[in-house]
Amino acid sequence: MIEYFIDIDQKFFLFLNGIHSPFWDKIMLLITTSRTWIPFYLFLIYIIFKNNKVKTGLWLVVVILISVGLADFVASGIMKPFFMRLRPCYEPLVSIQMHMVKDCGGQFGFVSSHASTSFALAFSFTALIKKYRLLNVFLWIWAFIVAYSRIYVGVHYPLDIFFGAIIGCFLSYLVIFIANKSINQLNIYE
Repeated sequence: MIEYFIDIDQKFFLFLNGIHSPFWDKIMLLITTSRTWIPFYLFLIYIIFKNNKVKTGLWLVVVILISVGLADFVASGIMKPFFMRLRPCYEPLVSIQMHMVKDCGGQFGFVSSHASTSFALAFSFTALIKKYRLLNVFLWIWAFIVAYSRIYVGVHYPLDIFFGAIIGCFLSYLVIFIANKSINQLNIYE
């Protein structure tokens, strides 16, 4: 049964990865590079502090950073070494059929850290900062595009992305749940 899902995942990867052009190669390489988004992250921090007292703003930033950091740790530090699923670019039968845009990176890819962290950021920000609906919609679209870029550049299968996104959202929910209990006990909003 697992082999059946792996086969479908590989075929779906090859289909999605096969849709490419030199123009999109450059765009997706830019999108998949984490440093590209530093100004965007700083903008999000600005939005948080613009609309909250310093103490509350710091608390919100810390909760979001813990969500993203935990998502990255679970994806890269626990799941990849545990499952040891090769990235498509290391899979001999897949790598000869795929389009590679960048270097392959680490050997294992299940689950995608980019997907887990981008969805953790989107989930935690939109759950905590509800005022900016358009920005929140953009964050979810951004998370999907960042996650898809990993398939495009050839370093993750669709299931790596799917489960990375689920883990990012779940861990963010868990961190926010615990933080809300702490906020009630610490009276952070007073």
